[in-house]
Amino acid sequence: MKKTIYYWSPCLTQIATVKATLNSAISLSKYSNDYDVRIINVCGEWNKYRNQLLENNISIENLSFNYYNFLPKNGFINYRISNLIIFLVSLIPLIFLIRNKRPDYFMIHMITSLPLILLNFFNSKTKVILRISGSPKLNFFRKKLWMFSGKKIFIVTCPTDDLKKNLIENEIFEKTKLVKLYDPVINIKEFIKKKGIDKSIEKENKTYFVAAGRLTKQKNFIYLIKEFKKFCSIYPDEKLLIFGEGELRNRLNNEIKKSSLSENVKLPGYTDNIYKHMLNSKAFILSSLWEDPGFVIIESALCNSMIISSNCKNGPSEFLLSGNAGLLFENNVNDELFEKLKDFKKLEKKEIFKKKVLAKKNSKKFTMFRHFLGLKKIIEQI
Repeated sequence: MKKTIYYWSPCLTQIATVKATLNSAISLSKYSNDYDVRIINVCGEWNKYRNQLLENNISIENLSFNYYNFLPKNGFINYRISNLIIFLVSLIPLIFLIRNKRPDYFMIHMITSLPLILLNFFNSKTKVILRISGSPKLNFFRKKLWMFSGKKIFIVTCPTDDLKKNLIENEIFEKTKLVKLYDPVINIKEFIKKKGIDKSIEKENKTYFVAAGRLTKQKNFIYLIKEFKKFCSIYPDEKLLIFGEGELRNRLNNEIKKSSLSENVKLPGYTDNIYKHMLNSKAFILSSLWEDPGFVIIESALCNSMIISSNCKNGPSEFLLSGNAGLLFENNVNDELFEKLKDFKKLEKKEIFKKKVLAKKNSKKFTMFRHFLGLKKIIEQI
């Protein structure tokens, strides 16, 4: 008899968790016939992926009516308001789902309190696997909830050793429950398909630097623009493309104009094929305040890009082997990134090639199949 696995991941914007949830669910369905995989469609947020999910034999459980388009999405306050609405609207329907469906496993991919609270009170059979990523704020409520839910949470997965160490030090979960599980960042089939859209890509001259991510405080693009301005004062022909959308677009545009970089720095918006730009870049720059280790640097490593990354919390240094597989700089430190960009210009081709090879080798740990093997082992153990 198949084991039923429900995914809870009410993502309101195009964030990495969407890909992590989607690829994790697909990997279980694709590589094994032992699981009945389902994604809970909380407010209509998974409607756009319906065909892809159904093609991979993944069921969609509609929790209530579709109100996704009416939820405020950009900005900290709007995000909190939307989470509160989801909590209130989902409360009763989720109680019925848990009591009637009685799933074997509940995969929580977003740090939201509702499923943990309800699973504690209404079900003793379902086993919870909690995925924690990024740099979660360990406020009083969250600590108490996680400690209260300790018996119900069977496993907590972390994509990096740094995050796992951080959670151990905070003594919220039993050490034995914390497991490192690589995120399923890379879908090889999708990569080959998108890479092949324009076969001339890799033959072009590499003319620009690339950065990508939601235009939010976490990605720290203001710092990137300020440091790139210094770089352009020495190398005035250098170009930077920052892909993504978010609430800070206007502020970033103003910073570009204020810095007189309109010809050097562009904001092309969101792209569904970042690979082709990574393949044609001089280097990929990660300026984030925190990551784990950052889906975009894994993807850029797969594209054989040189990586220049902030040494932020929870992972880039771990992925880049303390700088052996790329260049690391201390974030928000004046001239740090500027100096690394100058160092990059001086690197010999042989040294760049060596770093690229190591990074690309490391990226193979984040394939869907590698994730499936790790997740299957976890499920069998509990």
